[in-house]
Amino acid sequence: MNDRPQDRVPQSSAEQPAGGPATRQQSQGAGGHQSLLPESRTGERKIEHVRLCLNEDVAGSGITTGFEHYRFRHNALPEVDFDKISLSTAFLGRKLRTPLLISSMTGGSKATGSINARLAEAAERRGWALGVGSVRAAVERADLASTFYVRGNAPTIPVIANVGAVQLSLGFGVEECRRAVEIAGADWLVLHLNGLQEVFQPEGDTGFASLLKRIEALCRTLEVPVGVKEVGWGIDGETALRLYEAGVAFIDVAGAGGTSWSQVEKFRSIDPVRRAAAEAFADWGIPTAECIAEVRAISADGPLIGSGGLKHGVDAAKALALGADLAGFGRGLLGPAVSSEEALDQALAQVELELQTVMFGIGAQDLAALRGTPRLIRR
Repeated sequence: MNDRPQDRVPQSSAEQPAGGPATRQQSQGAGGHQSLLPESRTGERKIEHVRLCLNEDVAGSGITTGFEHYRFRHNALPEVDFDKISLSTAFLGRKLRTPLLISSMTGGSKATGSINARLAEAAERRGWALGVGSVRAAVERADLASTFYVRGNAPTIPVIANVGAVQLSLGFGVEECRRAVEIAGADWLVLHLNGLQEVFQPEGDTGFASLLKRIEALCRTLEVPVGVKEVGWGIDGETALRLYEAGVAFIDVAGAGGTSWSQVEKFRSIDPVRRAAAEAFADWGIPTAECIAEVRAISADGPLIGSGGLKHGVDAAKALALGADLAGFGRGLLGPAVSSEEALDQALAQVELELQTVMFGIGAQDLAALRGTPRLIRR
């Protein structure tokens, strides 16, 4: 396995001062690697996002995922063989070896394209589903398409293309969404809702009026399933019901307790008012566990992904037991992905082992037994 260090995004905070965009020299990193130079302002922003997520405290404060309020009751006599516990599942008609997803993170530059390639290779090896970052940049600039195309590295697993929902109000239509799916080689499209991030992002688009009817129209027209996700503040049950009724094929709650994108944009901003205002939203959002429970309560069988601050396979097991069909991991995999293929593979293997061990510890032979377990209780 190759480390491909020439493609790494610098991990040292000394290479990128917080609070402002990277300069051309800073984008080269300590080793002056030309591969880190952004091809566009969008590419530069993507590199900034990765660098900040690696080096700064971008987690929300004063709010948690809510998983700590649940625990599994141990079963001393599980009556199952550990080696025969099955993690296999199906989602939207696609079979998976695990109920796990590498959540949408990045793309749009050579360096972040290398991260996507490594994530795709690992997901393919281990049977995880895979999302890519917002493909909007590549729809607008064909030369960026290769940074999002992961199908060559992941020929069999489900791949999710990603576009900001607000773009539907700004000229993105069916053709552009279709192109986003083609660029990633994707099976499904997810529209991300990131209103608060757009408020604090210097380049943000905040025209969120009448989005639901545009989402509904896209769901009726696009040839592939269309889902909706948040980016870290969560989707409540009432909103989920409106989305399902509009024809959305799946929902990723992406709840609070992990990365806060208002905090990420705070570090990017050079506007003191915006930086101070962003700090006031460090505890904003709906905890991930609460989102999953609410959405499952309003729809017993609506396809559902639980993501947002999951730290390990025990959190994944709790998400699945609460009703999620897949459990998604994002920023926690970014460091290993930048480090090496071996580090990333170990991180995925560890999550799988932890999930399988939970199932053994409660006597769940398969995911159906985990999802129906009475052994998940509130503390």
